[in-house]
Amino acid sequence: MEVTWWGHATCTIEDSGTRLLTDPLFVRRFAHLRRRRGDVPPPEAAVADAVLISHLHSDHLHLPSLARLAPGSLLIVPRGAPGAVPGLRVLRRVRGLRIAEVGPGDEVRVGGVLVRAVTALHDGRRLPVGPHRVPALGYVVEGGTRTYFAGDTGLFDGMAEAVGPVDVALLPVGGWGPYLGHHHLDAARAARVLALLAPRSAVPVHYGTYWPIGMDAVRPHEFHAPGDEFVRHAARVAPEVAVHLLGHGEQVRPEARR
Repeated sequence: MEVTWWGHATCTIEDSGTRLLTDPLFVRRFAHLRRRRGDVPPPEAAVADAVLISHLHSDHLHLPSLARLAPGSLLIVPRGAPGAVPGLRVLRRVRGLRIAEVGPGDEVRVGGVLVRAVTALHDGRRLPVGPHRVPALGYVVEGGTRTYFAGDTGLFDGMAEAVGPVDVALLPVGGWGPYLGHHHLDAARAARVLALLAPRSAVPVHYGTYWPIGMDAVRPHEFHAPGDEFVRHAARVAPEVAVHLLGHGEQVRPEARR
């Protein structure tokens, strides 16, 4: 089993001969954000047997990045996503992308792994306001190892039961601005999730990649520090978990299942 972090929430999970890609974002700049660290992922990052989309925000469901996928690629998306994001229907028609809509508890078999959708605590709408409410999701990928990709989520009651036993946790620990609301994990809250889930290994993601243009001097600590802070908090509240702090484009082979 191998995990590669490409930056932000974009990871490749390889397990049991199957390659999955999470929330692909393959651009130097979009909207008011600029990539401040790491190169734009190379073409091979877009190669996957399936792509997991956690929610509809444009830094997680990014249509130009999805257009880089091979024709016929499988997208696993929250139920209702094609109705809320017409561009998905265009990609299905023009690029031949296959779309599987799922909700919490639904499972999709992809090659040698089973992908299970789990609850997330996050606003899943495409826009900050709007009528299309599509629940945000996390995913557990079960092959030789059970890997939890949290997407974007806050800490919520019953989280351990919703996610179930996992061996590796890919957890968001930051964001792209100087403030994170309660429906997000910061470094301290992500460490509390480790204490709840008790995986063998963890990889912090969703930090230190994109930052608003013109805000370089506004609390730069919030951009640079979340990964190191997560390591520190995890050592205090979940010392049995091995935390792998990756650079952009780096990969790790976490410990196998207990």
